[in-house]
Amino acid sequence: MSAGAIYNSLVGRSQEVDKQWAQVQNVYQRRADLIPNLVATVSGAANFEKSTLTEITEARASVGQVKLDPNKAPDDPNKLAEFQKAQDHLSSALSRLLVVVERYPDLKATSNFRDLQAQIEGTENRITVERQKFNEAVQRYNTAVMSFPTMFLARMRGFQPKPYFVAKEGAETRPKWNSIRQAEDGARQAVTSCAADFKWSARLDSDGLACSPSPVFSAGVVL
Repeated sequence: MSAGAIYNSLVGRSQEVDKQWAQVQNVYQRRADLIPNLVATVSGAANFEKSTLTEITEARASVGQVKLDPNKAPDDPNKLAEFQKAQDHLSSALSRLLVVVERYPDLKATSNFRDLQAQIEGTENRITVERQKFNEAVQRYNTAVMSFPTMFLARMRGFQPKPYFVAKEGAETRPKWNSIRQAEDGARQAVTSCAADFKWSARLDSDGLACSPSPVFSAGVVL
């Protein structure tokens, strides 16, 4: 392969990474745009925990403070790590908000909340997909940059390996909208089992379902 062909191939790989980075930025921005409506809807619930709303608002603001070119993928691993940390913090805040919302059945039943829930759930799924596509594009680019003999021309022309998004092992990277609903359904089914011992009751919280001693002769789900 000629030097010109190698160079053109590297340019194409680099543009592919930048294009996918723009898609990642788009879906993250979509999520950020939905949060003010979510906060406004949730804050209308009587006695809703204000600390939860403050956390998610501050997390959204911190995301906006990380400035990266939306059309060019970062070359600095530290910059991408800073961006990912801010986005993951917002994801964790959303997860905690969902847990708290489980305690407000009237709020969950409103059409506004259900619509926002569906939109954010779809956006979270898109974030996962676009981040994976970005990592795949970076892998193809990095393989080209570090392969022999392309690596020599890459160094001469300033093509450097690019960082990936890193999965957080053992931690949530996006709110588990479906998981929370499934846990609630599973809890109701498990209440019957707890009720078999008339002095035990079922409790559903952020850690899952547990049976605990109860002075009453019935079982219920406490959210």
